[in-house]
Amino acid sequence: MEKIAIFGSAFNPPTLGHKSVVESLTHFDRILLVPSIAHAWGKEMLDYESRCSLIEAFIDDLGLPQAELSTVEQDLLQPGQSVTTYALLTFLQEQWPEAELTFVIGPDNLFQFGQFYRAQEILQRWSVMACPEKVKVRSTDVRKCLQEKKEINTMTTPSVAALLKQQNSYDA
Repeated sequence: MEKIAIFGSAFNPPTLGHKSVVESLTHFDRILLVPSIAHAWGKEMLDYESRCSLIEAFIDDLGLPQAELSTVEQDLLQPGQSVTTYALLTFLQEQWPEAELTFVIGPDNLFQFGQFYRAQEILQRWSVMACPEKVKVRSTDVRKCLQEKKEINTMTTPSVAALLKQQNSYDA
């Protein structure tokens, strides 16, 4: 049975914190990086396509064959709504009916998990794994450094850093 980790995040932008989480998931057959298309709690994010490009650069830098970008939220989005974790997992389970899905969350979402739509059903149907970052770098820190024209090479992967600088993505 294929084991699939679903790592949902804003990836706004991807950081070495995200990298440390992905690297702890290498025992899975497939690791889906799923960027939020519309944040459930209204978080401001770089546009979806830009974040997908950053994730592709991030995955190239990781060099892990099982890591892949999943743009599934694009297919699930309904105008004026966010995509719920429940809808995401239900859809992915339909895509891979024989697979064992594990939803991976960071510690920040662990404490809010009870607020997730159909949280109890998620726990009954799928595994949920809280995976703290081994490297404490937040996307907020990267955005702040970019706005202040500070160096970000120690906060994200080389290709992501280059792309962020090239695009001036988070300039104030």
